[in-house]
Amino acid sequence: MGKYFGTDGIRGIAGTELSPTLAFRTGLATAEVLAKESTSKKVYIGKDTRKSGDMLEAALIAGLTAGGLDVWTLGVVPTPAVAYLTATTDACAGIVISASHNPGEYNGIKIFATDGYKLPDAVEEEIEAHIDGKPQAVRTGKEIGSVHAMPEGAEHYIEHLKSTVSTGLTGVTIALDCGHGANSDIAPRVFEELGAKVVVTNREPDGMNINANCGSTNPSIITTLVKKSGAACGFSFDGDGDRVIAVDETGEVMDGDHMLAALGLKLKEKGALKHSGLTGTVMTNIGLDRFCDEHGLVLHKAAVGDRYVLEDMRTSEFSLGGEQSGHIIFLDHNTTGDGLLTALKLVELIMEDGVLLSEKNKLMFSYPQVLVNARVHTERKNAYKTDSAIQEEIKRLEESYHGVGRVLIRPSGTEPLVRVMIEGEDIQRLEQDARALAAMIEERYPE
Repeated sequence: MGKYFGTDGIRGIAGTELSPTLAFRTGLATAEVLAKESTSKKVYIGKDTRKSGDMLEAALIAGLTAGGLDVWTLGVVPTPAVAYLTATTDACAGIVISASHNPGEYNGIKIFATDGYKLPDAVEEEIEAHIDGKPQAVRTGKEIGSVHAMPEGAEHYIEHLKSTVSTGLTGVTIALDCGHGANSDIAPRVFEELGAKVVVTNREPDGMNINANCGSTNPSIITTLVKKSGAACGFSFDGDGDRVIAVDETGEVMDGDHMLAALGLKLKEKGALKHSGLTGTVMTNIGLDRFCDEHGLVLHKAAVGDRYVLEDMRTSEFSLGGEQSGHIIFLDHNTTGDGLLTALKLVELIMEDGVLLSEKNKLMFSYPQVLVNARVHTERKNAYKTDSAIQEEIKRLEESYHGVGRVLIRPSGTEPLVRVMIEGEDIQRLEQDARALAAMIEERYPE
């Protein structure tokens, strides 16, 4: 990660950590760098429902147009809408103003290249160099960029989503928790236009209530709504709409691993799963490993983060991948995770097969996972990798699980923490082992 760009763009508390000045300089630097990469001067900007979005959009537009690029504003749209439009038109870039699942006081800037994929690390580093030091040339006269409103961009995205569904949804009831985010208008509309009856909650954004005790990180809300409404299934979106958590008709949560199992098997049966492959992450439950082994699927595991999932998918030429958190990527339809597309594909699946979502949810068994954080000195977060005592303890634990369990340790990207995850069959033993291993790490590398 760089000084400003993390694994998912620039992010921080709007107004201080992510100031209008930084947004302006980011816009100007982006224009400076991307002008060399594309003959197009068009940039799309979309945003979620945060109050700070207007402020940051104005600053970004000032920087982009000062750098000579023309801006098309899309208004409030989910992240995958910006990615889709960027990839399918002549734009040189797409920019999303959003902090995803973070609270309303946060905001962020993430940039898609002309092909609709997130910028490579090298390009982000070049933009950072321009932000921090390299001269930024401000255009004058006719070289200054222009600004255009493009509300019809959302319509193009909606029509694209509807075109991916092969069956009507008449007669099915769908529950939605929009998290007061970017899908508040679009998600209910898409399902209704396909014929579904929709029961919706948390679709009244006030600028600060995005993700506030709702959305994909609070699945109890959609669980309750499904049970109360008798819906066939429910979907809970995060603030920018690039991920989703599903709930079956019984109220049982269906996380990203279970989605990959059900959707991957269906695509394989249709002959539409390239190389019979799926990409998950190192956090992917071993239950998915066993499911893939049983059904002739190939499973790759990337580092945590949807950009790393995407990198593996592109290298392996896979068409489906994702994370437990509900970032599911259908490369045949979009270049990034798309929560609404995923929801549509799950409903299409049960409609085509004439089954309940609970049946698809039970295809894979999830082994218990326990996560314990070890607080360590910030400069020693990676010391465990070469610590022979810790490595020997990890080896001993894994051998004691007799092939049905594993230990995964990884440093936090932003905090002085080492995350200890242990997976296996006996939850009580897993908790005991995880606490003991975390304590060992803390003792050897005190904060």
